[in-house]
Amino acid sequence: MDEKEQDINKENEQPDEQNLMDKQQEAQAGKETPPPVWDVDGTRINHLPGMYKSWFLDYASYVILERAVPHINDGLKPVQRRILHAMYRMDDGRYNKVANIIGYTMQYHPHGDASIGDALVQLGQKNLLIDTQGNWGNIYTGDSSAAPRYIEARLTKFAQEVVFNPKTTVWKLSYDGRNQEPVTLPVKFPLLLAQGVEGIAVGLASKILPHNFGELIDASIAYLRNDPFELYPDFPTGGMVDVSRYNDGLRGGAVKVRARIEKVDNKTLKIADIPFGKNTTSLIESIIKANEKGKIKIKKIDDNTAENVEILIHLPSGVSPDKTIDALYAFSDCELSISPNACVIKDNKPWFLGVSEILKENTDHTVHLLKRELEIRKGELEDAWHKASLERIFIEKKIYQRIEDCETWEAIIKTIDHGLEPYKKLLKRPVTRDDIVKLTEIKIKRISKYDAKKADEYIASLEEEMEQVDYHLANLITYAIDYFKRIKRMFAKNYPRQTEIRSFGSIEASKVVVRNEKLYINRQDGFIGTSLKKDEYVCDCSDIDDVILFYKDGKYKVTRVSEKAFVGKNVIHLAIFKRNDKRTIYNVVYRDGKQGYTYMKRFAVTGITRDKEYDLTKGTPGSKVLYFSANPNGEAEILKVVLKPRPRIRNLIFEVDMGELAIKGRGSMGNILTKHDIHKITLKKKGESTLGGRKIWFEEETLRLNVDGRGLYLGEFQGSDQILVITKDGEFYQTNFDLSNHYDNNILVIEKFDSNTVWSAVYYDADQDYYYVKRFQIDSVSKPQRFIGDNPKSYLVKLTKVDYPRLEIKFGGDDKMREKMIVEVAEFIGVKSFKARGKRLTTYQVSRIKELEPIHKPEEEKQNENNEQQESGDNTPKDEDAGQMSLFEE
Repeated sequence: MDEKEQDINKENEQPDEQNLMDKQQEAQAGKETPPPVWDVDGTRINHLPGMYKSWFLDYASYVILERAVPHINDGLKPVQRRILHAMYRMDDGRYNKVANIIGYTMQYHPHGDASIGDALVQLGQKNLLIDTQGNWGNIYTGDSSAAPRYIEARLTKFAQEVVFNPKTTVWKLSYDGRNQEPVTLPVKFPLLLAQGVEGIAVGLASKILPHNFGELIDASIAYLRNDPFELYPDFPTGGMVDVSRYNDGLRGGAVKVRARIEKVDNKTLKIADIPFGKNTTSLIESIIKANEKGKIKIKKIDDNTAENVEILIHLPSGVSPDKTIDALYAFSDCELSISPNACVIKDNKPWFLGVSEILKENTDHTVHLLKRELEIRKGELEDAWHKASLERIFIEKKIYQRIEDCETWEAIIKTIDHGLEPYKKLLKRPVTRDDIVKLTEIKIKRISKYDAKKADEYIASLEEEMEQVDYHLANLITYAIDYFKRIKRMFAKNYPRQTEIRSFGSIEASKVVVRNEKLYINRQDGFIGTSLKKDEYVCDCSDIDDVILFYKDGKYKVTRVSEKAFVGKNVIHLAIFKRNDKRTIYNVVYRDGKQGYTYMKRFAVTGITRDKEYDLTKGTPGSKVLYFSANPNGEAEILKVVLKPRPRIRNLIFEVDMGELAIKGRGSMGNILTKHDIHKITLKKKGESTLGGRKIWFEEETLRLNVDGRGLYLGEFQGSDQILVITKDGEFYQTNFDLSNHYDNNILVIEKFDSNTVWSAVYYDADQDYYYVKRFQIDSVSKPQRFIGDNPKSYLVKLTKVDYPRLEIKFGGDDKMREKMIVEVAEFIGVKSFKARGKRLTTYQVSRIKELEPIHKPEEEKQNENNEQQESGDNTPKDEDAGQMSLFEE
């Protein structure tokens, strides 16, 4: 074993490979091998430890270098490289049977046809280097390909353009010495990052995720320009990816991938994309398993996947589709975490590099190959120029006539050489014997038809191309950038980004799990659990929920739901515990000790240690809870307090409003209610929430609502308040302010719904082929409503809610010479129904519609105008064209 193989992984110092490196060094450390031992029949007995050290390390090195890990230069494993080389040798522009390709590849690959066939199918399914025909399997469903004799393949135009060049390829002998194969293919593109790779070797593994074609080219150009760049994965299965912990593809990083789940209606969900590494069969199995475990509730699943993924999940009535989506991400393979581990072969050793470093290496290698191609081309041009110049001198100066009297071959050579002597200084390199020999091979017919003008033009074209090659060599980086731009222009349109980059909000499993169990309590014996079906029912729960218990003596704790658990007697309150819940407020009146004062307090329990006992009183022995209520929205009641009769107590009965108490921490003592003994406390009146509305924000990165102040502030919500969503394709709908709501990424407007807001919209009506403007108020609806007509080719141009919008219309086409027109929208059209078509802006061709700064009017004038519009408004859908031309003429 040579020194390079001894140094595997030394420079990277990766802990997982340290064991392998130690074994290599130990095997080469020169330790003495025991002398050979011979059996009585003359058979040599080998020592297994020595054989193991030698053979295992040989095998490990072979697997790492020759099978599992790709080379950094071309991004290919050896079997892939041999397949592509064989296809290039076979290529004639037509499809070849895969069985023939496998057989041809076996000239170079020392393993069986099965491994070649599997690798070929995987390359074909990546849809980058191999143009396939026939049934090549399905990456969505996991279906395997047809037999090799039934399917065909050929190289793509892209592969022919960037992967092969025999002139710049370094060759080596194949395994049997009969053929030559490339050491690496001269790939002028970051192919390794475009395709991705996964391989498991002895002692290490490599996992590089695929990236987007166009983004890789942009990154290469940015690197050549010394600009910063970032690379993130793009998967052929689509879906969504959270790259916040990608760590440049190095070990220790991770990405979260999600299926794209859409709401068809309130009872149906559709999975349109699947996570990378999964297929529809395995995904459906994970969903069914989660349903069987009671984590989610589904009615049935239909798999309609063909060319595109379509899995329909039907929900039972009463099940929230938004919470089901979260539950699918939490309990099934609809969300996965993938850990990359970028390992490549470089300088005959495995290296762990980030994807940015790999791209830089690939780009530098591309520049090197482009330089080699230019240098080779320059040499070819110089040879062609030299040959053409000699030929012109030989013919035009009639040197060929001087050899008529020569009797020997050497005399002919000397005569021609002597005849060229005066012109050698005009040449770019010395005249060799081979040059003279080639001159003697020129046929008389060619000499007789020699065209000096064409020869001069040919030499001039060679000189022009040589000058261009010299310019490219002098400006190599610019030439490389132009090369990448040309590749992008030719091929990038075929490889758009499939995976949406998103930030995923964390999903708490306890909040989205289906309540598949029922919780019971046996107060007499002090047990709670889901198996006590004959005892008192408390609430629905799941097997991963926590419950909070309060006792008469003021103690409380949180514990996990189980089938049966002893919690003690004297439980006064038992409920599902929601961590970080600041809106559930506990109102308590307790007596401190046996003879102490009576206190009242309001507090929330947001987070505590499970099974640890806490005390809501001051902790004095003999304390007792006299009144307790749990209020999910911070309600505060009015209590009637009756004192025990004692001398000099005037008011034995009085009322207290708990809403006057401030909400404090759970460890606070509270306020003194009375110093006297209490006979009883009763509820006089239920109160309202003292917390006010709930402040809601919308985070654009995750497309989710939150109460933590992240993103766009929508307002303070309570009761029946709604959120208005207007999409970019001209639809609107309302939702509640539940934090589990899901929203699509085509949102144009999201805000607190106000039915009095007047919206002004400019849109293109595909039915009429004109631009229209309309003013309308939005109704409260449960399903999305389209306000720009039903034709899917209609599109929204402008949308505003200012009181007096102004538009500037710039004309185009045959009407581009017309002056720009200003439209006062509030004067142009009144407020109609959102179903009305509106009013046509103009019959002329429009180049651009621009919104101008609105004119502000006094409040009284605005109110009068609104009243007039509402009185004269017509809500029937109709086309209002009357008077529009006169407006524009003005």
